[in-house]
Amino acid sequence: MATVLYDTTLRDGTQGEGINLSVVDKLRIAQRLDDFGMNYIEGGWPGSNPKDAEFFERAREIHFRQARLSAFGSTRKAHGHAAGDPQVKMLLDAQTPVITLVAKTSRLHVTHVLETTPEENLKMICDTVTFLKANGREVIHDAEHFFDGYKLDKEYALATLRAAAEAGADWLVLCDTNGGTMPWEVGEIVRDAIAHAPGASFGIHTHNDAGVGVANALAAVRAGCTQVQGTVNGYGERVGNCDLITAVANLKLKLHDDCLSDAQLHGLTDLSHYVSETANVAPNIRAPYVGQAAFAHKGGIHVAAIMKLEESYQHIDPRRVGNQKRVLVSELSGRGNIAYKAAEFGLDVNKEDVKRVLAKIKEMENRGFYFEGAEASVELMLRRAQPSYKAPFELIDFMVVVEHRRGSGLLAEANVKLRVNGDVMHTAAEGDGPVNALDLAMRKALLPHYPQLDEVRLMDYKVRILDGEKATAAVTRVTIDTRNASRDWTTVGSSTNIVDASWQALADSMEYAVVAG
Repeated sequence: MATVLYDTTLRDGTQGEGINLSVVDKLRIAQRLDDFGMNYIEGGWPGSNPKDAEFFERAREIHFRQARLSAFGSTRKAHGHAAGDPQVKMLLDAQTPVITLVAKTSRLHVTHVLETTPEENLKMICDTVTFLKANGREVIHDAEHFFDGYKLDKEYALATLRAAAEAGADWLVLCDTNGGTMPWEVGEIVRDAIAHAPGASFGIHTHNDAGVGVANALAAVRAGCTQVQGTVNGYGERVGNCDLITAVANLKLKLHDDCLSDAQLHGLTDLSHYVSETANVAPNIRAPYVGQAAFAHKGGIHVAAIMKLEESYQHIDPRRVGNQKRVLVSELSGRGNIAYKAAEFGLDVNKEDVKRVLAKIKEMENRGFYFEGAEASVELMLRRAQPSYKAPFELIDFMVVVEHRRGSGLLAEANVKLRVNGDVMHTAAEGDGPVNALDLAMRKALLPHYPQLDEVRLMDYKVRILDGEKATAAVTRVTIDTRNASRDWTTVGSSTNIVDASWQALADSMEYAVVAG
């Protein structure tokens, strides 16, 4: 069995709140989807806006290796003719080999939304499909609100499918447009629909409003659908569409479906991240299969088990979908977490070092530190536990002054005294704020000894108040994300003094850049 994959990220996905793609974005994603192995790519609705019209015009220059590009639109207007309908003409003008036609299947929508008769709606379906087929197009009939329409008036919903099939539609796609149908209902209704349209090819299009978008797609496949529609990362209107990333992985790995090759499946994580990056949306770290946390292990018992047998706490090998196993360090860690991270960092530590570092991590997390996302600070702790380790610099003291001067505004100045290779370096710098001033003063002291720090850039600075009931006396956690030419890393500090917490994270960041960056 090989289920056909139909991606509608470029149309249905862009209807999601916060999702906005330029024409160039859409063209790039379309090429990436084709490279990945999608069978169909729905590009948009050419009659709805100038951007989609431009997309289809420029897409003609792309040579799709596998995917067939589809333009999306609706049936002709009531009491008209498909041949003279402007919207239908725009679908043909898009010059795509495939046209996906949305049609009403629910009496409620026919009478209250289209404001026409059930009989006229059937004519609209038949006339439009016939006209598009006569013009050489593959026609995918999207039966909108099919499941709700079926539950409202089964016979009429099935009649709309028969009208499309008899007019020559290549696919009948059953849509759970409101996303409220349950998987067991989907299975029963799909089987009945297939029985009433023998010989037709069926697909499924689900939304995730009840949190079962992927489950419904899988239920439909098991009931006989051979096409699955969805969007990358589940982007879409309201809470989103069926997440095609998760659906594809489940089809391949759980239903043993030949929808993709093993090599194509390996690109799943990259595809997910590429689309989220292009859409400027932060990836969901907890996304099944492809999320950063999908194969992350934190509890000590879990880590001890996976070090002996990875499948003990992993349902698949993460490498199959292009992801990787991660071990986290926190107050929940056991010695196995620390030993694993030491090996990952390429450090040779003994059992006593592991015990000391683990005890220190637990004690520091109790004071407000958080090492799960600050692996550079963890690596430094492991390095410092080794007798041969020599810190590249030592803090003697620092002073930060922030003042407001009439006519000049705010001024921040930092004085730093460090011991570097036996020399005491005493430097001062002004900055846009206390952390910036500390950073600049520290660099003045260190750059003559470690010129590689000139490439180091602080990319992000985050502050978290841990016990807000203490107001301005609260414990503050600071994390700093840093980058050089080759890698990124994160360090953490915690104190009741935000400048002290910032210094801890900043000093770790610079020390890491010297010894490991």
